[in-house]
Amino acid sequence: MANMENKEPNSQESAAASGSSPAAQARARSRWKVHLLTFAVTILVVWGLSTPIYIYFYPRLIYNAWESGIVQHGLGGKSSPGIPINTLYTMPTLASPSQSNALESTGNRDTLYTIGWLDLSKGPEVLHVPDMAGRYYSVQFMDPWGTVFAYVGRRTTGTQAGDYLMSGPGWKGKVPDGVKQIASPDNTVLLIGRTLVESDSDLATAYGLAKQIQLTPLSRWHPGH
Repeated sequence: MANMENKEPNSQESAAASGSSPAAQARARSRWKVHLLTFAVTILVVWGLSTPIYIYFYPRLIYNAWESGIVQHGLGGKSSPGIPINTLYTMPTLASPSQSNALESTGNRDTLYTIGWLDLSKGPEVLHVPDMAGRYYSVQFMDPWGTVFAYVGRRTTGTQAGDYLMSGPGWKGKVPDGVKQIASPDNTVLLIGRTLVESDSDLATAYGLAKQIQLTPLSRWHPGH
């Protein structure tokens, strides 16, 4: 009877039998590493691009949310009437932490706020401020990116009565005599005014002055309006 010789398969025969040689396994590992690297690079690129974009547009998103809320509901919450575009509203009371909106709840306790949204796409608006007789006040103008591009008030223009033409980009009309032009970089502008209240007994006087901060379309404006 012939002796049967038992042979152990070598590693190459085993790899061939399993359908995967060491070289094939190495290539598979290399492809896996390439896919992983591609995925990691993609994540880094997406993160690197999206983060600056988000940071860049974040002020505009907040600005639009404020505009929508104030135009639709004013400063008193969802049940309150809105403040129409190119119309100013002056708070009759001082700000307090109990108020339901961001402007009033974080505002100064000794200040009456005037607020409004300007749309200059259909033409300029003329801002009138009364004679404040030395009282501190300010009116700031903010573009949709959160940049305050101009001020009217005691520190910049004094406290005497005055008229200021708010014009949008590209406007080429004639500025009336005695009126100072403020050119906006955007047709949409957030206006925030502040009038100092010196004491509780001064509230009525301060409110009477703050309410005289008004807007009029240039097409309807005339001196002394």
